Amino acid sequence: MEKKVFGYPEFDKNGEKPLTSYDGPYRDMLMDIRVFRMNAGQKRTFLYAGEEIAILLQKGKLKLSWEGKAETACRKNVFAEGPYCLHTAGGVEVTADAGEDGTEILVQRTHNGRKFASKLYTPGDAPWNDVCRGKFGDTANRKVNTIFDYNSAPYSNMVLGEVMNDRGNWSGFIPHSHIQPETYYFLFDRPEGFGASFVGDDVYKITDGSFSAIPGGKTHPQVAAPGYVMYTCWMIRHLDGEPWTKRVDDERYTWLYDAKFEEEKN
Repeated sequence: MEKKVFGYPEFDKNGEKPLTSYDGPYRDMLMDIRVFRMNAGQKRTFLYAGEEIAILLQKGKLKLSWEGKAETACRKNVFAEGPYCLHTAGGVEVTADAGEDGTEILVQRTHNGRKFASKLYTPGDAPWNDVCRGKFGDTANRKVNTIFDYNSAPYSNMVLGEVMNDRGNWSGFIPHSHIQPETYYFLFDRPEGFGASFVGDDVYKITDGSFSAIPGGKTHPQVAAPGYVMYTCWMIRHLDGEPWTKRVDDERYTWLYDAKFEEEKN
């Protein structure tokens, strides 16, 4: 089966939009990632033996039930409010009940035999941080949050976070790589929004709801078109014995860290 690095999926009649799977054209991601759109009163149950799972609310109202606990989360959309995400080990049954039409969740999972305590992350656990504001000619401004990674959840085989590009600005910049595979899921504040994703030497048009499946070792910056805020959900799969802990900058571009541009001097 041919391998691919970019996709433009659609929701099917059941409200499911598959991004990556263990045996499909994006199998190098080593993760199963899907987005679900639910209407008020609709319920989905998730239970996977030997697979950890992260359920990220992207918009709407959602009641999550697991291990005798229940919490309700609300998020107007990814552009207005921070994340709610439930992360559990394999074998934990989770029920998601939508409280309003158009509720959307992103579900990330991968193989992991470890047992660990479930955790519901709230916006306070994953605050937005400004990155690169005032650098690179003021063209790489974005906010980033990390929901969990190797530092906060060393028992996990995954990393999950979000990026918010300012209009017309770059992210994933300076161009960088790492040996671990990474998946980006893109949304825009307007449906006609677009941008460009660079995967190694190849370039793809980013549209609302598209995704990038980045093989290990490939650089992967991206840019939003002027006028549009771009959201990226970033998901990394640790490799056995090689967890992701840092990025490797392309040395051809590291001079930009110390460069001063006229607009920065004034």
